[in-house]
Amino acid sequence: MKENIFEVLIYLFENYLETVDDAITNSNKIRDELLSAGFEQKEVDKAFDWLETLCEENTVHCPTTSSFRIFSAQEMTRLDTECRNFIIFLEQAGILSSTNRELVIDRLIALDNEDISLKKLQWVVLMVLLSQPDEEVAFTQMENIVYEDNSPYLH
Repeated sequence: MKENIFEVLIYLFENYLETVDDAITNSNKIRDELLSAGFEQKEVDKAFDWLETLCEENTVHCPTTSSFRIFSAQEMTRLDTECRNFIIFLEQAGILSSTNRELVIDRLIALDNEDISLKKLQWVVLMVLLSQPDEEVAFTQMENIVYEDNSPYLH
């Protein structure tokens, strides 16, 4: 089975993650189950590295004052206009704080050679919000966007 890191992360999110810390704590058991389900060892390891880095980066804090985000050349190469606009929309809508915005961008870039679609971006936002304390309301709002497959930022 040829899977990529993103598919492993989605599988983890949908089947195991109540909190990101739970997945890390129970990683040996979950890794075995993922391998039994047909995922490749290399991709499973990358997915857990991705999650562990997300947990380590919970200490990142951005200023709470209003700011303007300028995307780097690398970010603009990896994130198309639709993705960048959606990130800005989520921040303006109060779903993403500036800190969480930076975590989302970092985790997207960490997906290596993955093509980053709007759908992948939405899932990464969900995973980041799940990893953050006191983000239940934002998580629920984002979950509604993902599962209802609506695009409110277009209006």
